[in-house]
Amino acid sequence: MPTLILVRHGRSTANTEGLLAGWTPGVALDERGAAQAAALPGRLAELPLAEIVTSPLQRCQETIQPLLGARPELTPHTDERIGECHYGDWSGRKLAELNDEPLMEVVQAHPSAAAFPGGESMRAMQTRAAEAVREWNARVERDHGADAVYLMCSHGDIIKSLVADALGLHLDLFQRISVEPCSITAIRYTRLRPFLVRLGDTGDFTSLVPREEPPGDEAPVGGGAGAP
Repeated sequence: MPTLILVRHGRSTANTEGLLAGWTPGVALDERGAAQAAALPGRLAELPLAEIVTSPLQRCQETIQPLLGARPELTPHTDERIGECHYGDWSGRKLAELNDEPLMEVVQAHPSAAAFPGGESMRAMQTRAAEAVREWNARVERDHGADAVYLMCSHGDIIKSLVADALGLHLDLFQRISVEPCSITAIRYTRLRPFLVRLGDTGDFTSLVPREEPPGDEAPVGGGAGAP
């Protein structure tokens, strides 16, 4: 079965403003995010990508544009199932405010029980994304062979949930996984099991440098803004 390259979108204006973007329209890459996207073709230059699939949201569409420019033979496919979690009434709100919501504790400690008001549950988010990957695995293998490599550009919580699925982790443990903006995660699927071969690889160790204010013990909903 194919190898899936998961790319989180580059840093967005919502990331730097501390907002939970969700499906809010008009959320674009910021200057750093655009630079991250521009570097993506070079980082992936050695990979023979068979297909590119992307979330419909603007920040993902912008992230893959430089890659598509370097690979004019590829036509991108949009799949809503790998779009961001539907955060409902939480969408567009400041994360600092949401930390005071009782539901946030559930999101952190028991996400399989978390359902966003006016939105979807985290279980539903993981299910739709995993179903999309399985369908694309079959399609890519059929059209390009079992050793094909393809790419999906998606969002932090989606990618974390797919990693948990690949590792056989309960969704309640997915907050232990971290993927920074424009990081690359690779999962090689086989008949019996997936293999996680890269996780959150940015090629940059800046995020490991000790900070004046430590990042804390809570997982940022939506994935966070990455290294400062």
